[in-house]
Amino acid sequence: MEFHTLPIPSLPPHPIQITISSTPSIPSNPHNHQCFSIIIQSISSILTRFHAGYFRITLSLASQALLWKNLIQPTTHNTNNNTINPLIHHIFHRFHPITFVSFWAFSLAILVLLSFIYVLRCVFHLKMVKEEFLHHVGVNYLFAPWISWLLLLQCSPWIDHKTEAHLSLWWALVLPVVLLDVKIYGQWFTTKGLKYNLTVVANPTSQMSVIGNLIGSTAAARMGWNETALMLFSLGMVHYLVLFVTLYQRLSGSDKLPAMLKPVFFLFFAAPGAASLAWGSISGKFDITAKMLFFLSIFLFMSLVCRPLLFKRAMRRFNVTWWAYPFSITVLALAATEYAEEVKEKLANVLMLILVSSSILVTFILILLTLFNSTMLLPHNDPIFTITTTTTAAVSPHPDDSLPSTAPPTEIK
Repeated sequence: MEFHTLPIPSLPPHPIQITISSTPSIPSNPHNHQCFSIIIQSISSILTRFHAGYFRITLSLASQALLWKNLIQPTTHNTNNNTINPLIHHIFHRFHPITFVSFWAFSLAILVLLSFIYVLRCVFHLKMVKEEFLHHVGVNYLFAPWISWLLLLQCSPWIDHKTEAHLSLWWALVLPVVLLDVKIYGQWFTTKGLKYNLTVVANPTSQMSVIGNLIGSTAAARMGWNETALMLFSLGMVHYLVLFVTLYQRLSGSDKLPAMLKPVFFLFFAAPGAASLAWGSISGKFDITAKMLFFLSIFLFMSLVCRPLLFKRAMRRFNVTWWAYPFSITVLALAATEYAEEVKEKLANVLMLILVSSSILVTFILILLTLFNSTMLLPHNDPIFTITTTTTAAVSPHPDDSLPSTAPPTEIK
């Protein structure tokens, strides 16, 4: 047997360099990158579709918290317990205070969450906020967060009305309301042309500015600042009279709300209801003037309730605009409790019970509907962004009371 030796290959002329890395490279996970991208897109989508109109929710919750405090811990203008309405004391004063504190904390949590989202919107989508500020409907709901904070401040279980903390917070919340007043009312009063003409831009949401002044007036009066309260009350009521006459006349081109925004018509009786509360706080009792404003609010409420077909199209599909219902009814219920405490008559008690029960029932129904329809809270076709901005008074509304047929819609993107 013969053995053959295989030739050994020669070594390369250059030495082989081997590099050992102490941190081995990990290949990027495309799945993690995709998930991160989806999260960023979801947050951006929320911020672009979110607007100040969502503070309707906090308006209703904060006003409901104030109603609960007045019912569980009656706060009459006369501190003598003998003046408390016996029916209010018998039914509501027996509730444990923890019920009110829990609901107040829940309302505060929702308000903090929505405020945080809107701050992020201001940081990352400032252009959209500016466009909302110039929108004839969107600008009115910029009052809503400040009104919500004022309502929660009034019924706070820990901050007394006479403390420096309450006064500082009141100033911090009222100053933005006054600045918005200067912007809106100043445009109505001084700007030439039709772009900011009241007969063109006036709509039911314009009453949010009035309600902001009246809620601030009520808070100031309960602190003992009657002169400041009277100033805010007069500012709000003068412009309410002008608005009421303008909206009552329904001039051509002034009806610019699509069908989905019809629930904001409930603000018609929320404004005089808030006015009756403000004047009752200023005068120290629910006197004749406060009663007259309360009766006006009742009349407007009945006028709208007797016209359910006005809201038929708005009720076909859930929308955040439904939260206009509980806020307005709660303001009316607050005025009804003051009226019942003042007159102490059976009819006043029955009216108070009906309005308070309706307010509580509607609020909790809306909470449940919002939870069950959470996927519909941020629709792509939000009606507040599809309202036509009419530049001439000659444009007439569409026959079906939705969008005008001649001018193209202006969207906030």
